[in-house]
Amino acid sequence: MDKRPIGVMDSGLGGLSVLRVLRDELPQESLTFVGDQGHFPYGTKSQATIRQLSLAIGRFLVKHEAKLMVIACNTATGAALPTLQKELPIPVIGVIKPGAAAALANPVDTVGVIGTVSTIKNGAYVKALHELQPGVTVVSQPAQALVSIVEHGQTGTSAAQTAVNQALAVFDTRPVQVLILGCTHFPFLSAEIRQKMGPDVRLVDPAFETVQEVKKLLTTQQLAAPIDNPDRRIALYSTGQQADLKRGADQWLAGQYDSCQQIDLIEE
Repeated sequence: MDKRPIGVMDSGLGGLSVLRVLRDELPQESLTFVGDQGHFPYGTKSQATIRQLSLAIGRFLVKHEAKLMVIACNTATGAALPTLQKELPIPVIGVIKPGAAAALANPVDTVGVIGTVSTIKNGAYVKALHELQPGVTVVSQPAQALVSIVEHGQTGTSAAQTAVNQALAVFDTRPVQVLILGCTHFPFLSAEIRQKMGPDVRLVDPAFETVQEVKKLLTTQQLAAPIDNPDRRIALYSTGQQADLKRGADQWLAGQYDSCQQIDLIEE
């Protein structure tokens, strides 16, 4: 049994969508989340910069006794997963391969992917999907503007629906059967995306399949915490404004966390 926390990182608040699934599916596990709001957004940064930032967060999590790391950011997964797996002394799991697998769990011919500019340009989802099903048609669309909608707490507004309608307009002429929410911010816009895409398009949140990968790893490497873990804690850290992370956590985690602090990774 291992009471050390699971480490989770994101470029901002979006990773809370993965954290809440981890919290619900693994209630005995402690969780340490770092939102790199001080360097937000990742989606328009270079691959080298994203790798550097992600590695700094990974080292912070290792220093704070994380037993494994989840990159709850599609952009960082696409740019930095191999680097983190090589450089860190703990297992590291990304969200892209689990998301691709979930999209192809049922027979489909066409899959849509929305993500940041970096994620779409990187082509990681297209590669992962074609590795699993070479003949599948993939329609990729950058939707960078939607990240800011979430970060600024505008979900559930008419402005959010307008932004979603504009960002996903490509699917009006290129219909898909499944849409991968290829940014961990996007599940917080599920209602607006569902309104735009209609009831016949299956939305895939990679968080759920990613957590299944975490469960497998905890079992195979004997890292699981005891079921009745009395020391279970959820600790949140922001490299930006602590108040912004607290606002997001109060909304999307229903305030179910133990601490929220601001950090400077350079000083760490």
